[in-house]
Amino acid sequence: MRAARLIKMVLLLQSRPSMTAAELARELEVSERTVTRDAQALSEAGVPVYADRGRAGGYRLVGGYRTRLTGLARGEAEALFLSGVPGALREMGLEDAASAARLKVSAALMPSLRDAPRAAAQRFHLDAPGWFRETPAPELLPAVADAVWDDRPVVARYRRGDTEVERKLEPYGLVLKAGVWYLCARVPGQGASEQGASGPEAYRVYRIDRFTAVEAATGAGGGTGAGAGPARFERDPEFDLPAFWTERAEQFARSILRAEVVVRLSPEGVRALPHAVDAAAAREALAEAAGTGADDDGWVTVTLPVESEEVARTQLTALGPEVEVLAPASLRERFAAQAVRLALLYGRKRSAYSGVRPGDPGPMLDA
Repeated sequence: MRAARLIKMVLLLQSRPSMTAAELARELEVSERTVTRDAQALSEAGVPVYADRGRAGGYRLVGGYRTRLTGLARGEAEALFLSGVPGALREMGLEDAASAARLKVSAALMPSLRDAPRAAAQRFHLDAPGWFRETPAPELLPAVADAVWDDRPVVARYRRGDTEVERKLEPYGLVLKAGVWYLCARVPGQGASEQGASGPEAYRVYRIDRFTAVEAATGAGGGTGAGAGPARFERDPEFDLPAFWTERAEQFARSILRAEVVVRLSPEGVRALPHAVDAAAAREALAEAAGTGADDDGWVTVTLPVESEEVARTQLTALGPEVEVLAPASLRERFAAQAVRLALLYGRKRSAYSGVRPGDPGPMLDA
């Protein structure tokens, strides 16, 4: 336990010019007194840890000291090579850089761990897109990725409905969701009036496949005139990409659930509901209905938020006879009409199929 903490302390000090005892204590989840003792232990072991005194002081490594990655355990080394997503790196134009980095890390590993990359690649592979859909990489993705890495503002044109909009963006991060690439960007000067954003500068999400042009903004004022130098924006150090994406994704999922339906569900329907509609909405609706309990037939009545009546019809049809729509009346009538059509369809053709074995083509029937 302590050996792992000492290694982490050295790596933290390698990654920053200096760190205070309070910062190290927070990162290592120990007391400042333990940090002092660990620094002393590293110094005695030959690691040049130096303590600067005073209010602006802290701990640092002397003389650009670096350590080889000999502290990696096998599991850590294998996990390191799982961090890359080959398809995503290729689409962003980073495949060559990632390959070179993996070679350098492999060369730094102890001989007994140099088979870790091969072991990980043989056992795990991430295929991000969903089944039965082709999701080609957006043509402008490499340009956007370059801007994200270099903190360079861009002037982007993108499709919004039937029109094109141009906007200056500060690209903060990329997200690959179900095979679709999204850009999380700050829009200077945009406030809380747009898409629920808050603060003087709004963070927004864009689908990259809707971009029609991306140009680097240059010059002090972000212009693109000739002779202007490369521009950089100052990244907010508090911005947390995973937390932002999670919050925005939840907001989006809730924002599209603008209608409600009331349904009765059999026990099997209760189990299947989260697989047919928005899972979070289903769990919340079922939790609220739990207080009323089941009726005499063992069925549960649930008020469920849905995107629209048409979407609800498509989703709830998947539950078949395990769901009964109670409201709205228009949706109930559509399910009733659908049930009549199914009854007529199967009732009329059932006798013609009697005796047909699975795999047989079956008789030719009139419509």
